[in-house]
Amino acid sequence: MEELVRAGRVTVNGEPAHIGARVGSSDVIRVEGRLVRAPELQRGPRVLLYHKPEGELVSRDDPAGRASVFDRLPPLRGARWLAVGRLDYNTSGLLILTNDGALANRMMHPRYGLEREYAVRVRGKLSGEQITRLRAGIELGDGKAHCESVAEGGGEGANRWYRIVIREGRNRVVRRLFEALGLAVSRLMRVRFGPVVLPPRLKRGQYLELPPREVRELLAALAPYPAAARPSSLPLLPKGEGKQLSPLAAQSLIPCPSPKRRRGSRASPLRSGEGRG
Repeated sequence: MEELVRAGRVTVNGEPAHIGARVGSSDVIRVEGRLVRAPELQRGPRVLLYHKPEGELVSRDDPAGRASVFDRLPPLRGARWLAVGRLDYNTSGLLILTNDGALANRMMHPRYGLEREYAVRVRGKLSGEQITRLRAGIELGDGKAHCESVAEGGGEGANRWYRIVIREGRNRVVRRLFEALGLAVSRLMRVRFGPVVLPPRLKRGQYLELPPREVRELLAALAPYPAAARPSSLPLLPKGEGKQLSPLAAQSLIPCPSPKRRRGSRASPLRSGEGRG
């Protein structure tokens, strides 16, 4: 590269480049007349909200050839989409994806304990004693787990809805909590992850990309964000202690149409909401 610069074959904003020159994301760099495009990460973190339907894996590799959420996502140049947490095969709802590893780790790391809110339909009704146990904590096979809050969400007959909030992402923890009480979960849907709420207009199988302003709001709500990982081109807004983006200005966001599945993908028929998580 230095040989190309010395030979005058590299220009910055139409002027010959020189060794040691500083350039930024707004500069136009050409090598032998060809425009050099900055890597995707120089634009700052990109964030997708995906309404995961049941019957899709949050994985790129599956020996059975089942459908993956990554089949539907837009391609990235020089990067990969990272899922912020997982949803089980039969669980639907909000899945956040980003190309920024530091942001994904900030949202998933147990140290930060971001809230996850779920809408849960169970066969049966929780008693006052059972709600108290959920809040106090129930011993599971891999340790104690509890709900931050439990609220009734309606329902009639055998099926009842509840809204619960937890601060961890252990495998099938919601289902296992209810199983410990003798209740079976018939539907499970994540409606919030930390400050991000599932936009009501985002239909199953669709995604939307947050505009830069919404990404900055997300980073501000997650402050302190790792300083070393902050892109210099992405100024952060003032800290927003406990700020909930509601639901990330959903009215201004337009869902992107889902691309067709790849040939050979053997997707199981999607059911209307039964899940485990």
